[in-house]
Amino acid sequence: MNENPLLAYAEKHTTPEPEVLSKLTRETHLSQVHPQMLSGHLQGTLLRMISRMICPQRILEIGTFTGYSAINLAMGLGNDRPGFLHTIEVNQEQEERIRRYIMESGMDEKIILHIGDALEIIPTLDETWDLVYIDADKPNYLNYYNMIFDRLRKGGFILADNALWDGKVLKERSRLDKDTLGIVKFNEFVQNDPRVENMILPFRDGIMLVRKL
Repeated sequence: MNENPLLAYAEKHTTPEPEVLSKLTRETHLSQVHPQMLSGHLQGTLLRMISRMICPQRILEIGTFTGYSAINLAMGLGNDRPGFLHTIEVNQEQEERIRRYIMESGMDEKIILHIGDALEIIPTLDETWDLVYIDADKPNYLNYYNMIFDRLRKGGFILADNALWDGKVLKERSRLDKDTLGIVKFNEFVQNDPRVENMILPFRDGIMLVRKL
């Protein structure tokens, strides 16, 4: 049960979590040192709805973790139109679990899993992206943004998780650790990028929404 009564109310009034995702949530909390990295019911539903609203054909996810967000985004592709999601996870120990849940969710024909360093894998993907979701190592957020930007279609969207980083973005710059500094540099760059319009959604740990002009 969520300790925040407003979030608990929001979850109660949100479409129930699909059983396969509920099962993945339980397994993630039992097996992972940092299960809070999981997107969770509310954020997962938001990602699925955004995907359905955008109607993408090509999605890139940077940072798979146990596969929860990838499955939600792929569910948004729908069955009435062609579409694929490429997701990249650096931790090879997650591969078996990710593939198992992709299969169980029925998204195995829509999700293409890559195991390895995203900075090395992204240049090998000959795609034009409609939607990119960044939720990986924070010091490289800006590198990922710059790497994918020219391959993002006009009008395409970038979503970046952890844009508020547990409030640490408000600290003095001289006191920032490397992860927080990576988020701050990313947020500042996007805010001053004339090629986009953007907003930070103060939801959960903050999501930066970016639309390419």
